[in-house]
Amino acid sequence: MTLNRITALLYRLPLRLIGLTTLLLLSITVQARSTENRVIQIGGDYNYPPYEFINEDGEPDGYNTELTRAIAEVMGINIEITLGDWDSMRKRFEQGDIDTMQGIIYSVDRAKKYSFSPPHAIVHQSIFARKGTPKVNQLAELKGHEVIVQRGGIMHDYLQQNNVGAHLILVDTHTAALRLLASGQHDYALVANLPGLYLGQELELSNIVPVGKPFGAQHYGYSVMKGNEDLLSQFSEGLAILKNTGRQQAIYDRWLGPLENAGLPWKKIGQAAAIISALLLLILGGIVIWNRMLTRQVSRRTQELKLQQQQLLQADKMTSLGILVSGVAHEINNPSSLLLLNLPVLKEAYQDAEEILENHYQTNGDFIMGGLNYSRMRDEIPPMLDDMLAGTQRIRRIVDDLRDFARQGPADLSETVDLNEVLATAIRLVDNTIRSSTDHFSVTYGTHLPPFKGHAQRIEQVIINLIVNACQALDSTDQSITINTSYRAKDNTLCLAIQDQGCGIEADNITRLSDPFFTTKREQGGTGLGLSVSASIVQEHGGNLVYDSTPHEGTLVTLLLLATPRDVYL
Repeated sequence: MTLNRITALLYRLPLRLIGLTTLLLLSITVQARSTENRVIQIGGDYNYPPYEFINEDGEPDGYNTELTRAIAEVMGINIEITLGDWDSMRKRFEQGDIDTMQGIIYSVDRAKKYSFSPPHAIVHQSIFARKGTPKVNQLAELKGHEVIVQRGGIMHDYLQQNNVGAHLILVDTHTAALRLLASGQHDYALVANLPGLYLGQELELSNIVPVGKPFGAQHYGYSVMKGNEDLLSQFSEGLAILKNTGRQQAIYDRWLGPLENAGLPWKKIGQAAAIISALLLLILGGIVIWNRMLTRQVSRRTQELKLQQQQLLQADKMTSLGILVSGVAHEINNPSSLLLLNLPVLKEAYQDAEEILENHYQTNGDFIMGGLNYSRMRDEIPPMLDDMLAGTQRIRRIVDDLRDFARQGPADLSETVDLNEVLATAIRLVDNTIRSSTDHFSVTYGTHLPPFKGHAQRIEQVIINLIVNACQALDSTDQSITINTSYRAKDNTLCLAIQDQGCGIEADNITRLSDPFFTTKREQGGTGLGLSVSASIVQEHGGNLVYDSTPHEGTLVTLLLLATPRDVYL
């Protein structure tokens, strides 16, 4: 009820009721203020380090806990953090005893009854086993085995919903799961990657190791029960404030940041695509060797990978260009600059000498020049010099394109970008790949396309990934690749369509194309980063990637971007 409506009602009330109404409004105001100042109950797992755990002093600690306290500070809310065994805390959360869970993994099923904030971390899962156990590449291989999982955890939910066929052994904590496995009982333990590695070292469980690379890349953040979104918005707003001020990154770095240097170097994976599996096994083996050498303080800050947007972009960029740009571009520019300087001088010198040579020819007849008759060379030299100059200019342009592409620019999306120009630059960069893959390559540039707001180099990176994927999908040079750009006025959308006649994509894999590290080209050195990074860049620009594919017939990929409204640029 608005203030005006309340005032109107007061005018209609008899005088003897106005006093009672006033008291009622005062009571509502006091109750509202009491609700605003109430203590928010925060729940979490007491055995999930380094995210959240009970420390040696018996107090809640970890990355989640410090982040929650910082949010409470900037938002001016009162909180009380309670950590317990996960299944019990989750039940209390659903019963209403707990208002907010400070660290919970998002899933589609959970989203039916929980509301989630933007993630404040990315959590991966790992399959642990005793040393000597064969490697496990996917969850389907757990069928028929005894698998230990945390009761009420995300993998417990997943295994139940997807009927993997494993016999589940339920425990309350990750510690209990790993100790049970290390004691020789059951076959595997399915736990979160970082807490599993951390607890394995702290408990000195040297006979268990991960038997496959981490998987999942699951969003991890705050959650409330459906209907309590007002409270969730306070935590989301507080998290945004901490991110914008750099405080969230400082908390992340304090708990998890050093893990990038001491543990798995995931930012370098893109540079080592051809040997990624060997590197992972080597690093995981090194972790087991180092665990007795690391101090208690260092072990809190080891074995974490950081799959945030900027690191994935740089990793994929270095996969595409490697050391070529930084090590070779300067060396190419030096001789090309020399040629660009000297070739015009040589052309002018020849033009100055041309009259003398022609007079000598007319007086004395034909003579040898550069191994050929002058009568032939006089017609060949000018176009040869022109071709050399044009070729040198092309070298300079390609090197400049490469350097612009590799340069890590600012993260803002304020550039006014021409889609046709970005496409033309991308095609120049992968010209050799296109020529070696197909004899039937065609491009149609749409006319009068409006620009869009964004980052030209990042969209260029997306287009390069899509073109290279189309080339790799072809079985022979007789198959074609067709690219066209267009504008849909009805929804103010720019479209870039890439159609190939390659091997196509299986229907089951279409929905997984943007998953980090998912690839069907592992044997050919694929990292699975390209399309994941591309999807992130496009989402960052407010756009979309749409795939339409038929196995053995080809694939159509459409990049959709929102154009700048015409009244802005006209």
